[in-house]
Amino acid sequence: MDLLLWVTIGFIIIGFIVLISMKTSMEYKLAYITANSEDMESSVKAKSIIWWIASTTVWGMVSMILIVWCFHNHFG
Repeated sequence: MDLLLWVTIGFIIIGFIVLISMKTSMEYKLAYITANSEDMESSVKAKSIIWWIASTTVWGMVSMILIVWCFHNHFG
């Protein structure tokens, strides 16, 4: 197996671990925002949730690109 395959597998597994570990904290932040929508701290928590969603999206897109690149190198 080549290095690209191991990098792809490692990137996906580490990403899933980080995603799952941060999920519960994001749920708590969302619950706080819905309960205290007028609080100034809610906007800070909302920004962190938006950044989490954006980084999760980027992680997913990079994972898909790595998988396609890996298949292209192995079967192309």
